[in-house]
Amino acid sequence: MRKRLRVIYSGMVQGVGFRFTVERIARDLMVLGWVRNLGDGRVEIVAEAGEESLKELLKRVDTHFQRNIKDVQVDWLEAKSEFSDFGVKF
Repeated sequence: MRKRLRVIYSGMVQGVGFRFTVERIARDLMVLGWVRNLGDGRVEIVAEAGEESLKELLKRVDTHFQRNIKDVQVDWLEAKSEFSDFGVKF
């Protein structure tokens, strides 16, 4: 079953390749959506895929940036099926 995930990361998550690493991980997992920097120094991800793929995305991001992430806010939502790929939003 497809789900939608909205995640906000805080900490030292800008200027460290966070968005481009998330994009690579998401594409490897065939996750759709986007990642972007927020004006307050946080990073936001909105993604859709099967629940296991989304959990794996979270795990890989957490593992890769464990020293950079201070806090994570995760919201599980109903999928809207509005994405055709995964990319970095500028």
